[in-house]
Amino acid sequence: MAIATNLGFPRIGAHRELKRAVEKFWTEKISEAELQQIGRDLRETHWKLQQATGIEQIPSNDFSLYDQVLDTTAMVGAIPDRFQWTGGAVDLTTYFAMARGGKGGKSVDATTAGVAALEMTKWFDTNYHYLVPEFEPEQQFQLASTKVIDEFLEAKALGIETRPVILGPVSFLLLGKSGTADFDCLSLLDRLLPVYVEVLTRLSAAGAKWIQIDEPCLVLDLTAEQRVAFQRAYDPLSMIAGGIQIALTTYFGPLAENLSTAVALPVAALHIDLVRAPEQLDDVLEQLPAEVALSLGIIDGRNIWKNDFEQSLALIEKAVDRIGADRILIGPSCSLLHTPVDLENETDLDPELRQWLAYARQKLEEISVLTRCINAGRESVADALSANLTAMNARRNSPRVHRPEVKERSAAVTEPMRTRKSPYAERHVLQQKTLDLPLFPTTTIGSFPQTDEIRKARAAFKKGELTESAYEQFLQACIASDIQYQESVDLDVLVHGEAERNDMVEYFGEQLEGFLATKNGWVQSYGSRCVKPPIIFGDILRKGPMTVKWTKYAQSCTQKLMKGMLTGPVTILQWSFVRDDQPRSETCQQIGLAIRDEVLDLEAGGIRIIQIDEPAVREGLPLRRSDWRAYLKWAVDCFRLSAAGVEDETQIHTHMCYSEFNDIIEAIAALDADVISIETSRSNMELLDAFVQFRYPNEIGPGVYDIHSPRVPTVEWMVDLLETALNVLEPRQLWVNPDCGLKTRKWDEVRPALQNMVAAAKSLRAKVNLTE
Repeated sequence: MAIATNLGFPRIGAHRELKRAVEKFWTEKISEAELQQIGRDLRETHWKLQQATGIEQIPSNDFSLYDQVLDTTAMVGAIPDRFQWTGGAVDLTTYFAMARGGKGGKSVDATTAGVAALEMTKWFDTNYHYLVPEFEPEQQFQLASTKVIDEFLEAKALGIETRPVILGPVSFLLLGKSGTADFDCLSLLDRLLPVYVEVLTRLSAAGAKWIQIDEPCLVLDLTAEQRVAFQRAYDPLSMIAGGIQIALTTYFGPLAENLSTAVALPVAALHIDLVRAPEQLDDVLEQLPAEVALSLGIIDGRNIWKNDFEQSLALIEKAVDRIGADRILIGPSCSLLHTPVDLENETDLDPELRQWLAYARQKLEEISVLTRCINAGRESVADALSANLTAMNARRNSPRVHRPEVKERSAAVTEPMRTRKSPYAERHVLQQKTLDLPLFPTTTIGSFPQTDEIRKARAAFKKGELTESAYEQFLQACIASDIQYQESVDLDVLVHGEAERNDMVEYFGEQLEGFLATKNGWVQSYGSRCVKPPIIFGDILRKGPMTVKWTKYAQSCTQKLMKGMLTGPVTILQWSFVRDDQPRSETCQQIGLAIRDEVLDLEAGGIRIIQIDEPAVREGLPLRRSDWRAYLKWAVDCFRLSAAGVEDETQIHTHMCYSEFNDIIEAIAALDADVISIETSRSNMELLDAFVQFRYPNEIGPGVYDIHSPRVPTVEWMVDLLETALNVLEPRQLWVNPDCGLKTRKWDEVRPALQNMVAAAKSLRAKVNLTE
């Protein structure tokens, strides 16, 4: 009999209960005991939900108060010295200090320097962020958190047998970093393995029959030495007393040349992603050892579309025919962490579009249907198969999906539409004259804190409790206040603060045809930060100006330069749930045309600086280098299409965060933005190296203020960072700005941080002027 399985369930709760609990703990509104009880309640709810839908192998330890990689860091005791951990069990103060900096991340410490948090970056090519482990050459490991064992026993006490989940030792080391140049983190594998052996031994003693070990790095380009490391790791793990069985889990792509490594490992089951890479099934079936079960990742764990049962059954039946149903597990392509919790919570969705969707709970039901179909035959699920076929056909044939006029405009795009009128060197001269900015101009990335007052007003407007006129007056007051503050601290280039925007992607999705906005489609981005990605279901068309009214109003409130703020086409694509019935490149070009229209309207409205944020360009990079060229070509083309229609005097900015730039610096230069701002404060300007080595000619704003931490940096800290940047950049190239938007921060953190930032820029300006 085939087995219905799951790799992970969303942690946040159907109504974002975890987010609210963690934030209340940080602000000392609830105790640690209360926070932990909310966690237990959520876990129980999720385990029982999975059990009720027919999932037989239910994961545990997929829950986290912040991040699963941080949990692994705590588990193995890899705590950097600056957190002053003295050994023993990792407590929540240390845990949240690693996540958020300061002294445990609590608001009472927001104005103290504290310590810097761990660096944050994207989890492969998703919009989920993980905290990067830090390793030293003399790194020692010890079992410092028994969370994985505790949560297995917690489920067992409820009568639910689970399959604990941990991040594998090789992927954990490969995803980490070291401050020591040329240090190979994999050299620590032999020191790390005893902790993993201890964890598996304790789980086995506790009664666990299976453990799920995630090794997503097996879908990356690996060296011969890295492949050998997997064999070194799994030989001792497979010999645990009690015979706990290992389910080795891969996802986000094909195993390709790493397949021979994966099938040679001494594991009981191998999971493969057949959503991202259905073509790998034949090779896997050919090489899979006779004693190893095959877990088929057949349900899309990263998107919200209803599964096409006929397509899935074709793959499952092929596997069953080759190796038998008793060696088959049926599950999602990856953890359902990346999908919203339950479609039943969407009470206002368009009925036609609703029938095409499946959230995490519905995906579990799809797994159950497919498993029953294999085990009991098609007749046992005939109604479900029929309803699924009806939904598939309705989506394929809907005129709301296919818009001929949009496709015709996209097909007519030419290369001159992607090219600025003059090269950067000529534009720079004109922009200097037109904009008249000082050395080291200061600005912010766009958003200011979204206060409770703003959120309440937006909610009241959407509920009809606040008139449109009253809401607009409220937003104008917010904009005027933000501008007054920026003028008071003497920022050089102002922003309007984005009080009207719920999210940098969702806001645009609500105003573009071909997008569907949801009310409860929340997913975790990092820590307590949740986002609600819009759904791209059809061809995309701008209904009308989206930002012009607010930006022009903001400019009318000040004599200083106002920066128009837009989200770029690649980021809108990446941070949405994207239609899967046409190439992503075509969808992105349609978005690029819509943003181009907005850029030209802003320019016509007198806005001379326009920022088109593209933080997701690096995130969207395919995991395999062989696929990079094609992706970077269309990604760069789409950005240029959005930006290139303006006059030379108009300065185009872009912003990128959490990106390793070395491998794509040529593509970043090809964007031809006049100014790029990047995240650098957590990495101590390390990310600037790529721009220096490439001799990047345009202007750069290396962030000097980590906005993902409540920690307020001092003037001296920021001056040091800027002087580090000046060691490798020309003064004319350097802008001064935070790492990212300030939406998630509180005003009592933002005010001193920005005052310090402006003071740092003026201090540096004075030093440079004295030496000239």
